[in-house]
Amino acid sequence: MPMIEARDGTLLYAKSWGDGPPVVLIHGWPLSGDSWDPISNALADAGFRAIAYDRRGFGRSEQPSGGYDYDTFADDLADVMAATGATQDVALVGFSMGGGEVARYLSRHGGKGVSRVALISSVVPYMPQTDDNPDGVPQATFDEMTEGMLEDRAKFMTGFFKDFYGVGLLSQPVSDEVLELSWATAMQAGLRPTLAAAKAFATTDFRPDLPAFRVPTLIVHGTSDKTVPIDATGRAVAQVVPQATLLEYEGGPHGVFATHTERLTRDQLDFLSGRAPEDRQDVLDAMTADALVMPPM
Repeated sequence: MPMIEARDGTLLYAKSWGDGPPVVLIHGWPLSGDSWDPISNALADAGFRAIAYDRRGFGRSEQPSGGYDYDTFADDLADVMAATGATQDVALVGFSMGGGEVARYLSRHGGKGVSRVALISSVVPYMPQTDDNPDGVPQATFDEMTEGMLEDRAKFMTGFFKDFYGVGLLSQPVSDEVLELSWATAMQAGLRPTLAAAKAFATTDFRPDLPAFRVPTLIVHGTSDKTVPIDATGRAVAQVVPQATLLEYEGGPHGVFATHTERLTRDQLDFLSGRAPEDRQDVLDAMTADALVMPPM
């Protein structure tokens, strides 16, 4: 550590904070394990061992020419778990395309050592819009992403992260500095890995992996996620996974780890500790309603 050698020889950057039950956090496209830092820090303070790594091709990991498919990604996850000693009572937390690693690990590796999982703004079970997945993303959107990255990746990422965090004319859920950091992290990845990983999450069908979800599963998804629509993903998983708990963040964008950090941290800590995560939006709505009621004179 911090470099772990995957079974094909690729070196993967990983870091481990804290002591206690292991929580392996898998980042989204096109970021790195550092995107989990605030939550990893909170997990470590709460008595967990937070393990975050950079996907091959991203962050500080090596950028091989190939291996950007979910079977390989799941094998990389297995290798990280083995190298860090995360072999029992492990929680897997996957954000966005990282949810795919969770799903494929559960099916390909039989869920070895895993006691619970969380899917945050996840691409599982299937992203493309098809006849049997009408709420998915049109192929034209993926084609435009590829064209934009090939033409001017730096410019494309600038616009991408505004949608990612729900930034608009009237909304600024994150600071300009968060946007700049995300852009810089994305540009740290290679063009080839960036394109190949995007193709992987845009084409992989995880519906056959869903029967492998045999452990308690937390699903968190923003209702205003423009990057990964909730109907085709979070809500679809919740309908078929028996032990799933779906928490919808009303109005939340894709990057809830940055826009809803405190709430997401509390929900994850509740889930990891065996407590039922609350529907905090209902709680907030109730508190707001109570505040609007004038006290008796």
